[in-house]
Parts: sequence; structure tokens; C-alpha cells
Amino acid sequence: MTVFPPRTAVLTGVLTTAAALALSACDAASDTSGTDGGKSAATATTAEAFGGIKALATAAKQEGTLHAIALPRDWANYGALIDGFKKKYGVKVEVENPKGASQDEISAVTSRKGKDNAPDVLDLGSSFAQSAAQDGLLAPYDVTGFADIPDTQRDSIGRWANDYGGYISFGCDAKRVQTCPTSFKDLLRPQYKGKVALNGDPTKSGSAFGAVYAAALANGGSFDDIQPGIDFFTKLKKSGNYTPVQSTPATIAKGETPISIDWDYLNAGYTDEFKSKGLDWTVAVPSDGKFSQYYSQAINKDAPHPAAARLWQEYLYSAEGQNLRLKGYARPALMAAMKKAGTLDRTAAAKLPKVSGTPSFPTETQQSNAKLAITQSWGKAASG
Repeated sequence: MTVFPPRTAVLTGVLTTAAALALSACDAASDTSGTDGGKSAATATTAEAFGGIKALATAAKQEGTLHAIALPRDWANYGALIDGFKKKYGVKVEVENPKGASQDEISAVTSRKGKDNAPDVLDLGSSFAQSAAQDGLLAPYDVTGFADIPDTQRDSIGRWANDYGGYISFGCDAKRVQTCPTSFKDLLRPQYKGKVALNGDPTKSGSAFGAVYAAALANGGSFDDIQPGIDFFTKLKKSGNYTPVQSTPATIAKGETPISIDWDYLNAGYTDEFKSKGLDWTVAVPSDGKFSQYYSQAINKDAPHPAAARLWQEYLYSAEGQNLRLKGYARPALMAAMKKAGTLDRTAAAKLPKVSGTPSFPTETQQSNAKLAITQSWGKAASG
């Protein structure tokens, strides 16, 4: 069964090691921020409502800065996206805590409300995006082309929308692991003792959450029942095969996490990155647990730079932005529409890891229930 959630639970136990920016809690942004001819970007629900993309770009340049959080440069090609946005619009992008996860982003929004060091934009696992919307933290905004995003991958009033995604995969250091696993069943073999890692905590990280969901599907579970996935990792821990070391490029390079369960776009990107270092990193989507998930984009309802926040969304969902996702091995949400329009980078699309089967989607309720089950049980499972 292949899983494609509407914007799944958990974004990024981010993999880079850059230090977080030291930001002071300042006063709220000026009331004149993000205005154009009396129109306020903070209440604009479309670019057209603010006067168009050019008007947004002018206001964003006046604001001067976009404050983001948990956007590592080597995650789904964020480095190229940040550089491209800055070059195109002349707006500085500050990224705080690139090693952060979805919950860190939400915590920053709630704890810094009214402060101008609050995040302007959020990149969240879908369950986190949905809960943030329900809690009234997100601003409704429909990017240009919003209607081309599949209905199951966007909020009906634009508080969040899927941007990019991928499949849970196994990355493997072929020099340290004689036979790389291709299924969750394989991971229980004695030869993998102390070698299997996640890139984060499933209660905080989208990829780790997806790994547990994929394990559930591989072991008789379903969208309604993630418990078999939790049980699988309990068993993996008891066997000695699971290591609590969170996988990052650094731990992989050191040989500490020779098998990493992560999104295929990250593992595929490591293949290129490690090749120059003499590391043979292979990637396989497990045959018995195909789970695909997207990450959602959203705007903080109280964004201190509201014009820059909306302009950033427009850039991410433009053909340029979506093709940059593809070049980072991520599947863009607008891929089908771009293919039809002839704007898709077909060369980049051809390099995506091959996966068979028809994707299906868990409902919001199913994801929320799965998130609750993991929150209640993961600590016990991880401790064995």
C-alpha cells in the first residue's frame, strides 16, 4: 500500500549543523510594515488582493527581511530556493535553528506572538499544519495556481498547502553494510545490529513519523492503525538493531548511522553529496511499506513581515520554485499541473527514485489519531 498523506505529520528533524541565529525578543513590527496604497499585506488572501506580485515584491523589499525557521540548505533544495528568492527580489532570508522540527516552529510562533523575531513562514509536516490551522495560528492565503494543487493536498481556505514530498526510504552505506535492506522485514536481521537509525523523534519530526507509519503498513497496520509500526520499532530496539543516534550527514560520514530511514529526496541527495567523499550511499524505497508524505507551507497569522511571507509562498509555488524542488529530488505538489503546462523540468523528474503503485491518502482524523498514538507510546517504544 502506498501512502500519500495530504501533508503529513512532522516536518524535519533537520539535518544541517549550522548554529541557530541568536535573536532577541524585540517589539512588534511597525504598523506600516507590509502596506501598499493603504492595503495591508497582513490581511491579503491573494496577491491580487494586494495589487499583484509586483506590489507584494515592492512591499517585501521595503520590509527587507523574511524570517524563517528549520530550513536546512540541504533539505529539498532549500539552499537554492533561498538564494534564488534573495537574488530575484532583494529580500534577505534569515533562517533560525536549521536543525529544528515542526514542533519547534509552532512553539516559536506561540511563544513570540507580537515580537518581530517570530517566524514569518512555516514548513510543517501535515499533521502539524492541520493542528496549527485549527489553533488559529495560520493566515489564509491562496498562492497563484492554488487551484492546481490537488484538493486533498490543501486547506480549503488556504491556511496551508502541500509544497513538496517524497517516500520513506532506506539509505545505506554499502561499504559498511554488506547487503543493504530493501524491506522493513530485512531490518530485523542480526547483521544490522546497532546500524538502523531515524533522523529524528517521531513526536517532533515528519520523516520519523512517516517511518513509523510506513512500518505499520509493512506489518499489518493501516491509516487507522499505526500501532504495528510502534510495535515494530519496539521489537527493533529489543533486537539491538535500532540505534537512538539521530541520523545526519555527519553521523553517516562517521559511520555511526550506516542505515538511515528517511525521505527518498534526502537519501538521494546524500548519494550525490557523499560520492565525492568516497562513500557509496544507496537508496531503496521499502517493498513492504510504501509511505509518501508531503510537507506544507503556511504563513504565521502574526508574521512580522507579512508581504515577504506572501511573496515567499508565491516563489515556492512558481514554476521556478517547484522545479528547484525537483532538482533536489523532491516531488513538487504542482508536478502534474506543470507537466500538463509544459513547464516541468523533465530531466530532473527522470532522476527521481522509482516507485510503483498508486498513492493513497490518510484523512486528517487518521493522521491526528496516529500522531496522538505516537505521542502516548513512543517514549516506551524507544526505550525498549
